Amino acid sequence: MAETTLPAGAQQVAEVLAARGARGEVRTFAEPVPTAAAAAAQLGCEVGAIANSLVFDADGEPVLILTSGAHRVDTARVAKELGVAGVRRADPDFVREATGQRIGGVAPVGHPRPLRTLVDVWLQRYDPVWAAAGHPNTVFPTSFEELVRLTDGAPAEVGD
Repeated sequence: MAETTLPAGAQQVAEVLAARGARGEVRTFAEPVPTAAAAAAQLGCEVGAIANSLVFDADGEPVLILTSGAHRVDTARVAKELGVAGVRRADPDFVREATGQRIGGVAPVGHPRPLRTLVDVWLQRYDPVWAAAGHPNTVFPTSFEELVRLTDGAPAEVGD
């Protein structure tokens, strides 16, 4: 991991994390880690310990799903959980508008407005859990319980 000044998006996330009493600090890598596999390789942890921040379009409303890197989101299961007709992966513009961040670096926090959030219960198996920090080169350590608290998220079975 490189010791550098945080990129603007990550700096904003770091400030939100500090204000909400998060335990971990944002870490910066020399190269982007836009996937769970890339982040796990850099951190030397299991891919399941990576909390992917995925934005979905649920009947036109953004929903953030924090899922273990070991899972694919089951959109039918999530639609039922949310009580909506359909859930589909959001396109990059929808993600940017909803989060202020680009795909590959979406953090669980630091968005222009709160997002309805589901947190994969599978993440309870890991401590720490690693999440993106608002930029593809950044992550921060956290826990399942802290992710639920930081995001006001609902624990849920989201994987296939």
